[in-house]
Amino acid sequence: MSKKPRRNVQRFVRKVALPKSDLLDKLSHAAGQLYTQTLVAYWRILRKTGTGKNGRTPVFLSPYGMEKLLPSDPDKLLHSHTCDAVVGNFYASIKSANERKKQGCKDAKYPRRRKWFYKITWKSSGIRLKDGYLTLSTGKGVENLVVPWVHDLPTMVEIGWKKTGGYELRAVYEVGAIQALGDGVAAIDQGELRTATVYDGEKATIYSGRLVKSKSRYRAKVIAKLDAKIARTRKGNGKQPSSRRRKKLIRAKRRVTRQIDHQIRDIQHKQSSHLVSTLHNQGVQTVVIGDIRDIRKSMQYGPKANQPLHNWSFGKFRQMITYKAERLGMQVTLMDEAYTSQTCPACTNRKKPSGRLYACKCGFVCDRDAVGSMNIRAKYLGTFGRPVVGVMSPPVRGVRYRPQFSRHLALNTPRTPCL
Repeated sequence: MSKKPRRNVQRFVRKVALPKSDLLDKLSHAAGQLYTQTLVAYWRILRKTGTGKNGRTPVFLSPYGMEKLLPSDPDKLLHSHTCDAVVGNFYASIKSANERKKQGCKDAKYPRRRKWFYKITWKSSGIRLKDGYLTLSTGKGVENLVVPWVHDLPTMVEIGWKKTGGYELRAVYEVGAIQALGDGVAAIDQGELRTATVYDGEKATIYSGRLVKSKSRYRAKVIAKLDAKIARTRKGNGKQPSSRRRKKLIRAKRRVTRQIDHQIRDIQHKQSSHLVSTLHNQGVQTVVIGDIRDIRKSMQYGPKANQPLHNWSFGKFRQMITYKAERLGMQVTLMDEAYTSQTCPACTNRKKPSGRLYACKCGFVCDRDAVGSMNIRAKYLGTFGRPVVGVMSPPVRGVRYRPQFSRHLALNTPRTPCL
């Protein structure tokens, strides 16, 4: 039987904060009860039927069988399709753990913890939009959940608890995939002081990372200062609880850390959106990123130099570029960047630059990071290591972060709300 073709659609999420209410508490608790029943039934059936030893065949109950076994929550507060979604979420966790174990991940764990509260999911059949209000269906005889809504009708809605407190509504939308505007190739060289250096074949663009670095340094100083204060307070030992000052300092540490992490993530989102939208408008189809995933294994420069390098979140920024570019129809690939910052693009002579400027004996002079991005692009095109007569240093411009940068894409085509 052939597989169904994958729909060429993209998804984006709108998030809205909701006030705490008795109805949401009851629905969340009902979802938690159903999730716990699903978890207990799955592992109990597997345990009772055996684990494959002594000739006994273990029974792995399918999602359809579990939905038949547990058609609704105990109090019948949830919509039938919401109950199916809760069961489906449990089996999605089982599938995810299996895939991670196949990949050799030792930290992969199966879901075994019971839930008192759980997220509530509505499929399209339980969602209605009328006169500016979003109605989410519940069980028979139970009051429906009504939320003011100024957007279009979503295809799926999920309500869960935020880390900062309070409920959050997450509405999922589907839009048609966007095609790339050209067939160009651009390369990205990531760095700590310079978040990304982009070369598109004509010019090099440098995105500054100094603000992110300063935020990371400030975060480390605040944590060290609060940790020193926490160490001087009384810690609970089973007989005596922790002191009120200790609890207060721990809450302050969490609050400040969360605030700075949000600021760093906002900067990275805005820079990555600006980068991807610029490449899309220039007709770039393929984005080549230097592969530095194993760079921390060779980082041994002492404690003072190691701290900023280990705080460098290059993987998170690469993931942002990847998913945003793919949603705009661009292809993203990783390329080994060995010797890319040391090789001259003109004569292929190798020289380790001591400063920010790369100056070769052949007369070629250019920014060091721009040379790296040029050679990453050349590696992808298969021209790396070949002398090029008359190659000129590309114009280099810098893009400094501004708070008014948008997290959304600024495209020549209608704006895509998925980024």
